[in-house]
Amino acid sequence: MIKNISIAVLPAEAASDRSIRRYIVDETGVKTNRITGYHIQKKSIDARGRQPRVILQLQVFIDEKVQEQPAFDPELQNVSNKTPLLIVGAGPAGLFAAIRAIVLGYKPIVLERGKDVRSRRRDLAAMNKEGVVNPESNYCFGEGGAGTYSDGKLYTRSTKRGNVQRILQLFHHFGAEDNILYEAHPHIGTNKLPHIITAMREQIIECGGEVLFDKKVTDILLKDGAVKGVKTADGDTYSSDIVILATGHSARDIFTLLHDKGIGIEAKPFALGVRIEHPQVLVDQAQYHCIVRDEHLPPASYSVVAQEFGRGVFSFCMCPGGIIAPAATDHGEVVVNGWSPSKRNNPYANSGTVVAVDERDYAKYGFTGPLAGMHYQQMVERKAFEVGGGKLVAPAQRMVDFTSNKISSTLPDCSYLPGIHSAAIKDVLPKDVNEALKAAMADFGKKMKGYYTNEAVLVATESRTSSPVRIPRDKETLQHTQIKGLYPCAEGAGYAGGIVSAAIDGERCVEAAIQWLQG
Repeated sequence: MIKNISIAVLPAEAASDRSIRRYIVDETGVKTNRITGYHIQKKSIDARGRQPRVILQLQVFIDEKVQEQPAFDPELQNVSNKTPLLIVGAGPAGLFAAIRAIVLGYKPIVLERGKDVRSRRRDLAAMNKEGVVNPESNYCFGEGGAGTYSDGKLYTRSTKRGNVQRILQLFHHFGAEDNILYEAHPHIGTNKLPHIITAMREQIIECGGEVLFDKKVTDILLKDGAVKGVKTADGDTYSSDIVILATGHSARDIFTLLHDKGIGIEAKPFALGVRIEHPQVLVDQAQYHCIVRDEHLPPASYSVVAQEFGRGVFSFCMCPGGIIAPAATDHGEVVVNGWSPSKRNNPYANSGTVVAVDERDYAKYGFTGPLAGMHYQQMVERKAFEVGGGKLVAPAQRMVDFTSNKISSTLPDCSYLPGIHSAAIKDVLPKDVNEALKAAMADFGKKMKGYYTNEAVLVATESRTSSPVRIPRDKETLQHTQIKGLYPCAEGAGYAGGIVSAAIDGERCVEAAIQWLQG
């Protein structure tokens, strides 16, 4: 007999096979010797009470042999001589689009403006140590895209858009740990993602696809309202009736190219603010109601949201045990993001804390038209660079000082390697954004004990939460509303947010493109 049950156990018990079996006996009413084994189907943490509990959903085997979990077969094939599809961008959307194309019998040719993972590391080191930005190779551009260095959080609410489990199984197939298949909020870790991304690229090539680096697309070739290929900065031309445009939320040159060619794009809302860093111990104490975190519990995270002056203010991309990283993609701008290693064992917790902005905000600064949001975003990032003093040094302010309009006389230690500079955040952010953030700090402090403290530091600016541009596409065919064969995809086109939802959208676009080709 196979029985599915749910048990709530103490953190130490969740790590003990003997304890889990004891709970199974209590839940099922059968004797211990009849339980032949179990599989964990889902694992989550309930920290609402004074004592956190781990919730385990189990598949229990009684009086019969334990069935092995069915092996995942990605169903890959050799596509060396198959019809080619062009995929622009090797981020999560582009790579998963390429894998899906291979499964469906088409040859993906992936064009990536940046470098492979290994070569990319040198440019990231230059950002952190010297404050130098390579516009083609940074935390946003290069193999794996921003996803490679954005923590590897795999949680998504996009379950209705595609097969989330298949995405997780593919990550597991290419080297991720088993726990991503059952944890409620799966996480790979920035230290492990590069190896997984490399394995995906090697598999694409082994199957007959191509992954080409230093291939910045500078033109989209059109004829009679249909795409015919692309041209790259080195003068090469790649022909295809299908172009999957998976360039990410920071490819401003692509947005400008589309606009200049008369290919429709739209300004869209996004969110703008700061990254806030607390000592991890404060977050653990607040969330787990403890003085010292149980060694069997992961570093705690949080999620906060408020409405201030008619605007949404919310935490974003929370990184327990994490690091704040420089995410600028051009000279003269400061952008921050966050990531965590797989063990989440750094002494700090950071989270983007941002305010919703839209076309009304852009217009206040004279920005109108499809690129208005992009120019507004750029304005704030350049102001952050100016106030920070250069070399990617970021403006920073203690939390209570920020709400009190007081420049901090000292700053706490911070994980942001290029360094932080004491300044007034209000000199960086637009006034409406600044005032909404100030109001939210006190509100968040009421919801989460220990949150509102001068031990926390605000680092500006967190501005790449999502694309400030939407590239419109047909809801049914997923093609651009004007151009046949052009498939705007994932975060850069305004249709995804995060690794898994971007991967799903990449798969959907390839499926739609192949259906159109066949049809």
